[in-house]
Amino acid sequence: MRKYSIIIPVYNRPDEVEELLQCLVRQTYSFFEVVIIEDGSVNKCEEVVNSFKDSLDIHYYYQQNTGQGFARNTGFSKATGEYFIILDSDALIENDYLAIVEQQLNTEFLDLYGGPDRDHPNFTPIQKAISYSMTSVFTTGGIRGSKKNLGGTFHPRSFNMGLSRAVYEKTKGFIITRMGEDIEFSIRAISLGFKSGLIPEAFIYHKRRTSFVQFYRQLRFFGKARINISRYFPKELKLVHTFPMIFTLGCFSIPIWYFIFTPFFNLGIVLLGIYVLLNFLDSTIKNKSIEVGLLSIVAVFVQLIGYGIGFITEGWKKLFEEKGFKQTGEKIEYPS
Repeated sequence: MRKYSIIIPVYNRPDEVEELLQCLVRQTYSFFEVVIIEDGSVNKCEEVVNSFKDSLDIHYYYQQNTGQGFARNTGFSKATGEYFIILDSDALIENDYLAIVEQQLNTEFLDLYGGPDRDHPNFTPIQKAISYSMTSVFTTGGIRGSKKNLGGTFHPRSFNMGLSRAVYEKTKGFIITRMGEDIEFSIRAISLGFKSGLIPEAFIYHKRRTSFVQFYRQLRFFGKARINISRYFPKELKLVHTFPMIFTLGCFSIPIWYFIFTPFFNLGIVLLGIYVLLNFLDSTIKNKSIEVGLLSIVAVFVQLIGYGIGFITEGWKKLFEEKGFKQTGEKIEYPS
């Protein structure tokens, strides 16, 4: 049996950690430890962790805030398992999650894997709408959870990622703590010859943000992160990554065409209407809810425009910065 180390960085989220730990207690595969890294939280989860001491092989470490990437590095250094699994603290997993991963690695070993995310039946309508937007092919969000990755080689994301100890020892962990740290890590690991892949059945329920304002801030940050990744790997900035920027510029320019060239205005309204209708119908059918379908329209606009604005502002900044500059994210605050 392979021993796993489940590494969970936490920042002011004790309630979410408790829900995730309850999922881990119910795992059908039991040869694992849990490593909690409290990354400078004021609202600590130590008491929650202690309440699971009798039911889990669990270890708690507190450190000054460094960001999720470097917090995971601390987890790697403390872990004793052969294989590391990183989960966001706002994740929920099914009882057979670890069993599925073990079966996959025994069948076809992956040095580095990622799993998709889904919405839970108990999520609020807004959470379901946000989950839809983040996983829909209409927003390019579904690419990361698909074997047909339009962005190229599959790059696992840290909300649901596994890696062998050998990957950690060779890469030395994350070199960016925020601003695209997981994608940079995945690209670097793959460039060193490690095999990466998607395990579709190893999904998580990702709670994400619970309001559109929080969601906007998060996606604006993601847009900036994509530009930051290009500072490290310029060739990894693909055409598909510019879609939110094009969408954002298109939406903002539609009113201008009304005064300059009306046919372009009319065409823009028609195309936008078709896009909105496609998202509404797709979400309504998938979620079996008109309410979620309507909220999904809002979520899609928030996601694309938030990402687009972040992409544009950070891209503009990159044009005027010193050549070779690399942003590690140490002095950047992640949106709460």
